[in-house]
Amino acid sequence: MLQLRTSAEENSCCEISQLRQAVLQNNDRLLDEMLCQEVYKKVINCRGGWGIAGTPLHAAVSKGHLSCLQVLLGHGALVDCVDVKAQTPLFAAVRGKYLECVLALLGAGANPNGNASNNCSPVLTAAREGDVEILGELLRRGAEVNSRAKVLLWTSRARVSSGPLYLAAVYGHMECFRLLLLYGADPDYNCTDARLLSSIKQPKTVLEMCLRHGCGVEYIQLLIDFGANVYLPTLIIEKSTKQNEAVELLLQERGNPKALTSQCRLAVRRYLKTIGGVHCIDQLDMPTSLVNFLQHTPVPAHCSIAQ
Repeated sequence: MLQLRTSAEENSCCEISQLRQAVLQNNDRLLDEMLCQEVYKKVINCRGGWGIAGTPLHAAVSKGHLSCLQVLLGHGALVDCVDVKAQTPLFAAVRGKYLECVLALLGAGANPNGNASNNCSPVLTAAREGDVEILGELLRRGAEVNSRAKVLLWTSRARVSSGPLYLAAVYGHMECFRLLLLYGADPDYNCTDARLLSSIKQPKTVLEMCLRHGCGVEYIQLLIDFGANVYLPTLIIEKSTKQNEAVELLLQERGNPKALTSQCRLAVRRYLKTIGGVHCIDQLDMPTSLVNFLQHTPVPAHCSIAQ
């Protein structure tokens, strides 16, 4: 999304450039002194100069300069200001894998979903990069677990929406994949959105895309455990041993009804998701073994619940 510079930015390129230089040099003391002057303070949220995409806050997080980020926020920098691509500072911090900057921005009230005008989102970026710690912080702050890129992907056999669960799977980030499911990611992503279904004739579930990309059996098992519809995917048997093992698991699941305990777990988790409590399971007043069961956490054999 191209955004033209404002007249204020055109007329204040020198001051903006000097602010950026202090930030890029990680000189938080100089930056603080400059922002005590009105001439600099008035351009704190401006972009300036040809080829400059973002504000001084964007520059700080793009380098992971936490102290400069804190100075800028302390002097009134807008935490959700956008660059020329409608990317917020949080998006840049996630992309750079700067956890401390991410925490500082979220603590200052940054929108965990980024800006709606941008094609991507912080959650999509964290899932693609496999940064489970940052992804967890975003989800704990209320980021949309089923975040959807605005531009559909064309694969060799399908047109799909690249949600975070899909990206975590195809890039092989198991920890992120599991975390997304724990926070309520839709295991049938691409096949439960009416608006998306109206634009895609044959949508592909995450389950089917995992099969097509040769993801390990553990991905298939997690999707099954979290309630994926095992009858939706079109099964194509290929030569890959790993893929055939996954298909065998799927066929076995199709031939056997899900255990009552698993059905109960799914029902409880669905209810908790509707009331925004899926992330609070470990705080429920119930035996640890039940909490572990709801969280898909392995428990000792002597206190396990039949799957």
